[in-house]
Amino acid sequence: MNDIPHSLNPQDCLVAVMIAQSMSDENIRTAELVTIENIVNHLPIFGEYDPDRIKLVSSTVFDLFSEEDGLDALFGLIRDNLPDYLNETAYALACDVAAADGHTYEAELRLLEEIRYELNIDRLHAAAIERGARARYMLLHQAENGA
Repeated sequence: MNDIPHSLNPQDCLVAVMIAQSMSDENIRTAELVTIENIVNHLPIFGEYDPDRIKLVSSTVFDLFSEEDGLDALFGLIRDNLPDYLNETAYALACDVAAADGHTYEAELRLLEEIRYELNIDRLHAAAIERGARARYMLLHQAENGA
């Protein structure tokens, strides 16, 4: 494995969470990748971030996911390198990626649950974050059908 895990910065951790969320159902969708790109290009927390690092972080997440305990290792890296005050930000970004294509699949929900647990996100705060993502990524036919 490359040396990136020892040099993750907080923004790398946020990108890693988003990439992991996209990979959770083993089907990385275009809508998810576009969402990640838009987030990195527009949110203030990524203002000083070098977008070229996304490839390096993605490679690290892919490498970790190919290992038996890779998800545990990923969460260890994130806990070690992401300040606690950004845990809710990481969860919100993961929710945005999960909601990006208008559907949230079982594997995506399981990873969100794991992120909540690993990053110690209060359940009430998580529900508010989830509701916000759902509202932002609502499809017209979902709204008309009351979904």
